[in-house]
Order: sequence, then structure tokens, then C-alpha cells
Amino acid sequence: MRVLVIEDDHKIANALKKALEQEKYAVDVSYDGDDGYAMATTEPYDVAIVDRMIPGEYNGLQIVQAMRQAKIHTPVLLLTALGSIRDRTKGLDSGADDYLVKPFALEELLARVRALIRRPAEQQATVLQYKDLSMDTNNFVVKRADKTINLTSREFSLLEYLMRNPERTVTKDAIISHVWNYDADILPNTVEVYIKYLRGKIDAPFKTNLIHTIRGFGYRLGES
Repeated sequence: MRVLVIEDDHKIANALKKALEQEKYAVDVSYDGDDGYAMATTEPYDVAIVDRMIPGEYNGLQIVQAMRQAKIHTPVLLLTALGSIRDRTKGLDSGADDYLVKPFALEELLARVRALIRRPAEQQATVLQYKDLSMDTNNFVVKRADKTINLTSREFSLLEYLMRNPERTVTKDAIISHVWNYDADILPNTVEVYIKYLRGKIDAPFKTNLIHTIRGFGYRLGES
């Protein structure tokens, strides 16, 4: 899952990035409203964490409003030092899905992010299943035919994206957008390399292959 953090306090932003990455999320960070607005309205994210009082032409509320006007339904968690009922109401009315007052506990923020990711209908499941392959996204456990499979963080994220789109062909660009950070150093064959790693663990030890290359289009999780 890919998360956008828009926060001008570098210490807070970097702490959020570290905590979210430890939870297996791909994280992009913006430190000002203008850059944050551009990222929020042009890149695909599963959750956005937005500081209400971010400096720039666009403040946090304006960024959220612009997203909703553009029909971008990415769940938004609004961060702010303003904790009155009026401030909370204004933030939620702008289109934010949740509101967290500073200072906050990282554990609470992570729980709220998990809740927001579960909210869309297509992402409600925390245990994904396709044929004899299962993934527990809360405990980071992957099994096939009841055999536990150890994956790296990136392999896990890639497999999760495939399992959330079963029997659909997903392009390399779509995979990169959801699995890697915006500023990640992606080589032309990076996706192919990680697909190969996954196949070595998910398919090679078993009789049936589940990960398929659709030449000229992308990849698909499904039966041949």
C-alpha cells in the first residue's frame, strides 16, 4: 500500500515515514503545500496524511478540497494542532475522512491508517486468499498449501498488489505506482526482477504456477 505524507515539520514527517515503512507501506513525503498538492492530485495513493497548516499556496484543507473536486477518493487523515470541535468539523467538512490532533501517539496514527485502508470495499479484507495462496496483511504471513513462505518487504508489497487484483492484468506502471515510492530508483527491469523473485518462492516449489506474464501488457495472478 502506498501512503502520502504532507507535513512541513521534517522531524514529524521523517518519523511518520520511518514508522509507516516499518509497517510495509511505500511512503512519499512532501514538506510544503504546493508540492503536496501536485502529488496528491496526480499520483495514486491508498491513504494521504495531510498537515492542516502546511505552508504554501495550498494549505491542508485546500489540498483535501482539491482532491475531492477532482473526484480523487483517496482516504485522508488530517493532522492539526487545532483541536476544537469547530476545527474538527471544518476539517471533516472539507472532505477529510479522519482527524488527529497533535501531539499524537504513533500507534494511534498507524491504527487509523489501517482503518482508512480497510474502508474501501475492495480493500476490506485483511486476509487475502486466491486458490491455495493466502496472505495475512496484518501479521505479514504468506502461505501456499499451508506452507509458510518468507518474503522481503518489497516482495510482500508486490504480491499484495497482485492478490488485490486477482485474474486481472496489471501493467508495470501500475505496479511501480503502488509498490514503490515516488522517488525510488527504478531500473527498466526492476519489476521483472521482483516478479522472478516471487515466482521462485510462490510458484517454483509447487505444481501450479499462479503468476503469469502477459506479454506486451503486464502480469496476472491467476490460473493458466
